[in-house]
Formats: sequence, structure tokens, C-alpha cells
Amino acid sequence: QKAQARLSDTEDFRLAFSKKIIEAKIHNQQVLIKRYLRSASMTKNIEIMVNNIVACEKEIKGCESIQQVMGYEGSAARVYFSMLSKLINKQEFKFDGRNKRPPKDNVNAMLSFAYSLLAGMCGAALEAVGLDPYVGFFHTDRPGRMSLALDLMEEFRGIMADRFVLTLINKRIMKPEYFTKKENGAVIMTDQGRKAFLSAWQSKKQEMIKHPYLDEKIEWGMAPYVQSMLLARYLRGDLDEYPPF
Repeated sequence: QKAQARLSDTEDFRLAFSKKIIEAKIHNQQVLIKRYLRSASMTKNIEIMVNNIVACEKEIKGCESIQQVMGYEGSAARVYFSMLSKLINKQEFKFDGRNKRPPKDNVNAMLSFAYSLLAGMCGAALEAVGLDPYVGFFHTDRPGRMSLALDLMEEFRGIMADRFVLTLINKRIMKPEYFTKKENGAVIMTDQGRKAFLSAWQSKKQEMIKHPYLDEKIEWGMAPYVQSMLLARYLRGDLDEYPPF
């Protein structure tokens, strides 16, 4: 934690780490999009959008400030979510892009819930390996905000949370009646909806995957813990660099 605190005030380290995790995030976003587009016809317009995401990933390497990294992250996210909307073609789950605080449609309600669960997993994983989830490198520190947990979850947003929500829609696990709209326009899940969502989330966490760095099979739910362990080893100096997921 001493090394973590010291490095959180070191601009060069923060920039290098931020570039690494946001590169991984954008890479995973384009992998997800390409996977779902395999069965779809690749029109010229879609091909251009995919190339725009790839270009943002490449530009990250040359960034000289965290603000620049955030700029390319934002550009990639706009293209990514506009493409995600094309993959969701069920009328009852209409999605016109990301919105939050409050989420205004069924898909955004699920995305927000998935991100909150993922952030909790990352925070618990960081604490388990002796790191402080509130002292981050990419996300600035704010009272009560788990900045490092938010850093860690960037790698997992697309391939774990977003892909999970797409699966819920495509397999019709979540139904329109599982959502309700409040007077302020916020869409929230009913108790029945949360129960179905959490049951599927627990099953997702038990799926086996091969970790790209360890080259070993682990449960999905263990992935944030493994990344936390690798990050702790990197901060202690046991690894030359942090290998993002």
C-alpha cells in the first residue's frame, strides 16, 4: 500500500498505467463487436466504425497526458456503444446509446447494474491481495470512490459486463416485465428482474476461461482476483510490467 500510494502521486507511472488499461479496454471492446458481427453482413459503414475503434486503440500509445487518454477512450466509447445498439435488435430492448444517473431504458439499467456488481468484485479482489481500492491511478481519488477498483474493471467492462447483458437479451433471460419506469424517467429492475439477473450473474462467474497471461483455466469470477494479484506483484517490483486482461 505504501508503494501504491507513492505511485498514485507519480505522473509518469499514472500515465503509463492508464495507457495500458485503456488500450486493453478498447481492444476488448473491438473483440466483442467483431465476435458478434461474424454472423452479420459487414457493410462498409460498419467496417469504418470498427476501424475507428482500432484507430483509437493505436493512438493511446502516443498519448502524453491522462487527459489525452480519456479523450481517445471517450471517442472509442461513442463508436462502440453506437455499434452495440446495432447488435440489439429486439424492440422491447431498444438501445440508443449509453445513459446513466439515471438509466433511461432497460439495457442501460442492466449495464449499470452489471457495472456496479463488477466494481464490487474488483474492490473485494484488491482488498484481498492487500491493495487499497480507494487509491487509483487512472481514476482520480474522491471521497468514497473506489478509484483503483474502477481502474481494474476497465479491462472487464466489455468482455464481462457488456457481453453478459447481450447474452441476457439474446437468450431471453430478462423480460420486458422485469423493468419499471419511475416518474423521473429512470428505469429500474423489479425484484423478480434482479433475482433473474443475479442468478445468471452467479452462473456467469462459474464459467471456465483460460487466463491469457497465466495460460491456466480459471473461473470468470476469479479473473478480477488474478488481475489484482498481478497488479500487487507489479507494484512490489516482482513483475517488470502489469499484464492487463
